[in-house]
Amino acid sequence: MTLRVLHLDHTTVGGGAEYALFRMLLAEPGWWPYLLLARSPGGSVGVYDAVPTRIPRRMSGVRQPAGASSGGLRAAVSVGARVVAQAIATRCSRAFATADLIDANTARAAAYGALAARWSRKPFVVHLRDLVDPEALGRSGHALMVRVVLPRADGAIANSRATLDSARRYLRSGVIAEVIPSASGLRVGGASAVRSEGPVRHVGMLARIDPWKGQHLLLAAFARAFGGDGEVRLQFAGDAPFGHEEHLEELRRTAETLGVAEQVDFLGHVGDIDALLAGWDVAVQASTRPEPLGQNVLQYLAAGRAVIAADEGGPAEWITDGVNGLLVPPRDVDALASALRRLDGDAVLRARLAASAAETPGLLDDAAVTRAHQDFYERVVRFVAERRTR
Repeated sequence: MTLRVLHLDHTTVGGGAEYALFRMLLAEPGWWPYLLLARSPGGSVGVYDAVPTRIPRRMSGVRQPAGASSGGLRAAVSVGARVVAQAIATRCSRAFATADLIDANTARAAAYGALAARWSRKPFVVHLRDLVDPEALGRSGHALMVRVVLPRADGAIANSRATLDSARRYLRSGVIAEVIPSASGLRVGGASAVRSEGPVRHVGMLARIDPWKGQHLLLAAFARAFGGDGEVRLQFAGDAPFGHEEHLEELRRTAETLGVAEQVDFLGHVGDIDALLAGWDVAVQASTRPEPLGQNVLQYLAAGRAVIAADEGGPAEWITDGVNGLLVPPRDVDALASALRRLDGDAVLRARLAASAAETPGLLDDAAVTRAHQDFYERVVRFVAERRTR
């Protein structure tokens, strides 16, 4: 029998979690999916607009504003009220009643999904896309995760070992927990060659504009390595969701102050990632706190780019320094600038790292990620059914 999986998401704004689910829904999943979204302004389904019409989708409940879990007491009370309201709307939906398994795509969706699934016989799976700590989730978000979500979960899908390790002590004994990389739109084996001669001409970062994604660090390092060299360009690909438009303007002002404004492109959201990455000599991840996965790093590797990444979190699980990329101490502008200069001066090293990047073991295209999810869902359903017969 084909499983009926109810996917919960708290936002329709295009973040990493939303694009990951969107890509799975396009990859011909072997289960019957139903997408239940919290209400958004204007009723737009945003990133999910292109989901095939054969996949039912519906908005229900109340709006779940992004970032509220990081505020104070008033924000925590607001989050709690909205989570409860959304849980009631979810539990009362026909989609919940007919589902074989409930799948929460984000931490906020997991909070109301856990409440909705409580005292029901529905298997409940949570996607762990952030490290389970207050810095990543906010104080109230962390409290909801460790007190409400993880103790109720029947299955947990983590995007890296680091993410799973941060959650293990809160999971019940015997719960099925596995690392499955998020669907990242990878074209495994489709990498284009990196120039094996000459200096660097294009440096890039693919990430939403957000203070912790490290665009300001890369700007400073780029200015030290290439400032005044009009032949070298820095490109930032990614929009500024979740209220970070002011940070984008701050980055523009910083580029002016550093004297590299004429060398920097802010591209906004880019649809054709393959073409974008094919034009870069060096691709950078420089987040200021540990990335749970770093989808951009997987995209860089699959595209066969010379990669520089912070030596912590998920990216450090994928990159071996000097083999398929360069790892630098996190939050260290000097080290990042030094790595850029090193790759600029050694085209042979760039080409060798890029070739090894494309051959990194474990890279999965969206179809393979989707198959891994289906196997996981089926095991969770069997686990829950067996547990009830004991």
